[in-house]
Amino acid sequence: MSKLQEFQVISRHMQLAWEKNEQTVLVILADAKGSAYRLPGTKMLMTSGGTMVGTISGGCLENDLYEWALKVFKSNQIMTLQYDLSETEIWSLGIGCKGNLEFIFLPIQPQNLLFNKINEFLSLNLPFTFIIDMENGEMAALETGNPEVHNKANFPIDILEYADSAIPKQTRAEIVLNKDKRYYMDVVKPSERLIIAGAGKDAIPVVDLAWRAGFSVTVLDTRAHFNNEQYFPGATHLTQELESLLKEELVNCWWIIMNHHQEKDEESLKLAIETSPQYIGVLGPTYRTNEMLSNIGYSLESAPIHSPIGLDLGAESSDEVAISIISELMSIRAGRSQNHLHGIGKIHV
Repeated sequence: MSKLQEFQVISRHMQLAWEKNEQTVLVILADAKGSAYRLPGTKMLMTSGGTMVGTISGGCLENDLYEWALKVFKSNQIMTLQYDLSETEIWSLGIGCKGNLEFIFLPIQPQNLLFNKINEFLSLNLPFTFIIDMENGEMAALETGNPEVHNKANFPIDILEYADSAIPKQTRAEIVLNKDKRYYMDVVKPSERLIIAGAGKDAIPVVDLAWRAGFSVTVLDTRAHFNNEQYFPGATHLTQELESLLKEELVNCWWIIMNHHQEKDEESLKLAIETSPQYIGVLGPTYRTNEMLSNIGYSLESAPIHSPIGLDLGAESSDEVAISIISELMSIRAGRSQNHLHGIGKIHV
């Protein structure tokens, strides 16, 4: 599974490269066995101008991957490449990743109609599945829940049926075999929407870290002189009164309540509870949260409420508190235990 936000960043840089008449290659980690820095589905953009967007190995392989991308710029043909870093060879020396990795190098042209359709999905934040024929580089794409398949003529029907039924349930990308041919399949899902109620100074590092962690962030605060792109770049800004917001547009969101104003916190908390939230984190001690809940007619059991918000990291400064908060959100999103990694044999499950 890929994060839509990560793909959006790559798409934007791809457009910039095309404006400069540069060639572009999408590098995809298609398969990983053993130790790997990232999971299958991770993508990088490489341009003929020397730009690399994204990370696949944390620095172990990127420069070498670019050397292979140079060959694809010349051939304009799809290429697959395997690295066996488990072997006792030059690549293993000094490299922390000891797995067996397979990459797809896919040249993308501005006139690629299928990729233009993918860009449409990305701009609309629509979940979709895309398929790559690993032999010839043909691509197909289908919006999740929509039977229409774009470029379906070049793919076997059973592959398309599998992509429609099984792949959306997957948690990571995979390679599927069909009559001795291999197809890369990946479902791209929108980022979790996180609403941060409160545009105080301490919200600045929270918004920044949340965006970097892959959340789609909305700041909710009527003070437009604080709630704007200058203070919270990359976020969506809601500055209208809460009662004017449509609840159906806020369903299944994640919430952080940090207005530092009890009446505003109560209003935000009530709205969060009444919109089927995935998570609500409230800044401040539990007794204050209980008081607010009592005032609005709810309890801690009314929703997935976390109070106080964050992990116990001994945080004091606003930056430290932000790390504590986003660490908790990441662990809950991933279904993790919030324990130390020390002694764990395998990180990615």
